[in-house]
Amino acid sequence: MPHFVDELQQQADAAIARMQAAALEARHAHARAELMRHMVATARKMQDVPRPQAIDTVVSEWMAAWHLDRAAWPHVAQEMEALTAAFVDDCRGASNTTDSHLRAACASLDAALAREGTTISDQMAWRSQCAHRWWELVAPTPLDLPGAKPRPAMPALDITAPFWAAGCPDFCV
Repeated sequence: MPHFVDELQQQADAAIARMQAAALEARHAHARAELMRHMVATARKMQDVPRPQAIDTVVSEWMAAWHLDRAAWPHVAQEMEALTAAFVDDCRGASNTTDSHLRAACASLDAALAREGTTISDQMAWRSQCAHRWWELVAPTPLDLPGAKPRPAMPALDITAPFWAAGCPDFCV
């Protein structure tokens, strides 16, 4: 039988490991969901704009939110445009077909980013002006992130609140 203190330490180590895994899973899911929520909101604003112009505008807003020049990502441009087109189409008439196109386009972008050694959620967390501060606490932005820009609008950490309450700028809600 382990000593009482050893047993407590083992319990603590196991709980910390579960917390770390849960925090990483939550960051991944939340950052991804937030990008998709923003894509829907932006695509909905484009319902009365011709489709090619709507796609171009939404991609441009996406790149601006990520502080990137659109030409800086030629390796995933096709997938980003396909995902944007799927959102534009879905917002103009949601159906099982448009939902399938959204899922397929998202999977294609996932695959393209995976080839670059990254994910949608990492890029959303590390680049977006609408990133939630708690994402940074779970997986900090790499110091050598290509094209990284300061994000002064991201709220400062409130040390009187739990880390998961550290949200995004007010203009992103």
